[in-house]
Amino acid sequence: MTTEAADTTAAAPAGAAAPAGTAAAPKGTWRLDTPNGSMSPRSALDVLVDLNDKVTSGKVGEYQPVPLGFTPLDKTIGTGLRAGELLLIGGAQGTGKTTMALQMARNVASGGQANVLYICFEHEEQYLLNRLIAMESALAHLPHKTGAIKIQDVRKEILGSWVAEGQGAAQLTNNPRLRPSLDRIARYGQSLFLVRGTQTASTVDNIRKLVQQHRELSGDRRLLVVVDYMQKVPVYPEPPTESEKVTYVVNGLKDVALSEDVPMISIVAADKEGLKAARLRNHHLRGSSAINYEADIILILNEKYQIVAKVNIEFNPYQAQRFRDWVVVSVEKNRGGQDNVDVEFEKHFEFSCFDPNGRTVQEKLIEERLYND
Repeated sequence: MTTEAADTTAAAPAGAAAPAGTAAAPKGTWRLDTPNGSMSPRSALDVLVDLNDKVTSGKVGEYQPVPLGFTPLDKTIGTGLRAGELLLIGGAQGTGKTTMALQMARNVASGGQANVLYICFEHEEQYLLNRLIAMESALAHLPHKTGAIKIQDVRKEILGSWVAEGQGAAQLTNNPRLRPSLDRIARYGQSLFLVRGTQTASTVDNIRKLVQQHRELSGDRRLLVVVDYMQKVPVYPEPPTESEKVTYVVNGLKDVALSEDVPMISIVAADKEGLKAARLRNHHLRGSSAINYEADIILILNEKYQIVAKVNIEFNPYQAQRFRDWVVVSVEKNRGGQDNVDVEFEKHFEFSCFDPNGRTVQEKLIEERLYND
């Protein structure tokens, strides 16, 4: 989305006057319109004037990060994700990529700072809701899980409600095991939007249109977009190679984040080499080197037991079993702060969640980084 250049005669804010002898700017509006879009260069002074107007009117939402609700991770990335930033979550199967992304979406919606659009190509909306019910039941009681409902039991409880209440007039809120989770979801449910991604409609261009419609309907209300997952986003016509497709998609998602002023999260699948590697890294993400260039933040999930140096477990079987309960989240890239940071979160996958109160990894991990990307 292109903003037309401001009048070059616009007055600068106090204290921002141009020094004497500065070369004259082009007169009139400097703009190029083409069938594929327009370009309109703006002087730094024009941008400064706009920024000053935003500060004066209090429209500084794009400068306020959206916390993701995972304490040590938010601290590492600067208290949250900002408008225009693209965060990628990579990992092998079973490491909790969807669990983490959905929990981040839930945390942002429940925190009240933004709406969330969660586009999922692998699961329908009802399945995601079932996971939210299990998640809420556990998060309310952590570190204890008394009274929490396992994900496989949620469907049983839903069906039981239907059978127990005469099949024709069942109300889920009458189920005492489901009611606490449903009450919590009801508090933020209007801010969390779920949509089933398809191979026909869920293109980058249509994601952009949804974001634009949200702005038309919600005004200044901020939006976080989650794509689960990147390699499933369709491209028409289909590029000849997966690398070209992923390059197009990651460039498109980043452009949506920047042009529409929204923070963006996307899950990324690992390639075959990454699935065989002792420790998955950002260069194992499937499809294209553009992934590493376009992303502002890259998180890689690994099972702690698989990547902790064996000296920590070979003489202590109990310690080894304890490591199986944790996932290490490595901040492989962080454009706005420190990278090469390893934090860990206890997994409660039977309840479709992590304990958000993680910690920095203290043990030595295998395959320490030899270079910076």
